[in-house]
Amino acid sequence: MSFFSIPELFRPAHPMFAENKRYFKSLDQFQPVEEYEFVVFDTELTGLHERQDEIVSIGAVRIKHMRILAGETFYAQVKPEKPLPKNSTLVHRITPQQLEAAPPLEEVLPRFIDYCGKALLVGHFVDLDTAFLNRACKRLFGSPLHNPCIDTLRLAQIHMERFGVPYRNKIDGGHSYNLTELSRQYGLPAFVPHDALQDALQTAYLFLFLIKKFQGEGYRTLREIFRAGQGSRWAL
Repeated sequence: MSFFSIPELFRPAHPMFAENKRYFKSLDQFQPVEEYEFVVFDTELTGLHERQDEIVSIGAVRIKHMRILAGETFYAQVKPEKPLPKNSTLVHRITPQQLEAAPPLEEVLPRFIDYCGKALLVGHFVDLDTAFLNRACKRLFGSPLHNPCIDTLRLAQIHMERFGVPYRNKIDGGHSYNLTELSRQYGLPAFVPHDALQDALQTAYLFLFLIKKFQGEGYRTLREIFRAGQGSRWAL
């Protein structure tokens, strides 16, 4: 049976949704940021149209005590429902042949939800990734993810606006918050772009770098860092 044709009455309930809804409703935001667990993730897509395009891979890394746990990564390719567009292959280098043996999203998504657990989620332009994930979660489980999300793009904007000099794109002089360019600017380790796991690692290094910068400015609790970005779309 196709993922998109699962009857609503027969959707299996994933216990993590109800658990997380209760857990995050009473989340204590006043602890030092080191006390929280984070899952930094990225998705590769067939395109950017939320209703027409699909997830073809998910990558994630776990952060505890502000350290990346190298042995606890998540990566899975996903077989899409529709043929893989050639243009998307040029971006993420995943071929139709590679995806032939990949599991469908209804098999990968529960494993990713289990991996995330009660961690806060981190992504670069995280709204895009969560839009695709939540659309799939609603279809498969009847519920979106309840894990709060932090956007490193927004963190970088706040840091540059408050404490630094915005990086300007060499082409048109505009501000650039591209993940690769930000990482290069801050002297962070370089990873292969447009690979879900590599981008998750790149984002994790950027997240740790920016959090340390915020801590140096006196923002030490999760709530303080959140309040520094009031007006953003953080789900806290």
